[in-house]
Amino acid sequence: MKRKAPGAFLFLMPSVTLLLVFFIVPIVLTICFAFTNMALTGAAAKNLEFVGFQNFVNMFQDPDFRISVWRTLVFLIFSAVIGQVVLGFILALLMKEKNVTFRRIIGIIVIAGWVTPEIVVAFCMVAFFSDNGSLNQILGWFGVSPISWLFSFPMVSVVIANIWHGTAFSMMVYQSALDDIPKEVEEAAIIDGSTGFQIIRHITIPMVKGSIVTNMMLVTLQTLGVFTLIYTMTGGGPGTSTQTLPIFMYNQAFVNYQFGYGTAISLVLLFIGIIASLFYIRSMKVKV
Repeated sequence: MKRKAPGAFLFLMPSVTLLLVFFIVPIVLTICFAFTNMALTGAAAKNLEFVGFQNFVNMFQDPDFRISVWRTLVFLIFSAVIGQVVLGFILALLMKEKNVTFRRIIGIIVIAGWVTPEIVVAFCMVAFFSDNGSLNQILGWFGVSPISWLFSFPMVSVVIANIWHGTAFSMMVYQSALDDIPKEVEEAAIIDGSTGFQIIRHITIPMVKGSIVTNMMLVTLQTLGVFTLIYTMTGGGPGTSTQTLPIFMYNQAFVNYQFGYGTAISLVLLFIGIIASLFYIRSMKVKV
């Protein structure tokens, strides 16, 4: 067997170096800092010490952390699982086998929110939900008094904003999967007397299950890390009403300057993402 020349590995060195410097090393440092009292203010700023699991003990005793976990789950379920995944599937079904012009028009409308940068989406949503915004203007035509959406219904506002921003991705994933379903299968079901709902339940969903699970995993991981959208619209408030884990982590690390505590929170967020991914991967092996 002919050995490869050692010089061939030199071509991999730039990519390996970038991977180590910008990916592996930060992960290792994050894990290390999570077990220290690293800070920019106070006595800990001078004396970096290993504190073991003290950051995690303080975290789980902190009521603000528990509230942030709950807010994160609410935001994840309603804006990702129910919002983007379900709405994207419905849009893909409605657009199936429609004429090209209809698909292009609807596609452009939905995709516009996805291709728009998150910070721009946030400012658009602030203008839409503000006291003198577009939504109150529209409701005023029907005699409804202005509502302070970002103050009275902040979580609803950020959930709707994230749905508008991310639904197009799910729609395109499902469109591709639905187009691969053989027409003969659905036609045979119609001849056998199956209703539209029965076809969707017993044929469509099982045949695109892999795409559904993969999309749910990607959308879940993306939603867990949403920061700019929420922080720009509400700053995590009013109070802690929209303070998800990324907002809570930012406040601890870059507002309170407690880097050790902040990195410990980031590891918990990473752990949640890993658990969700394992759950989705396992569900792919279970028959519908």
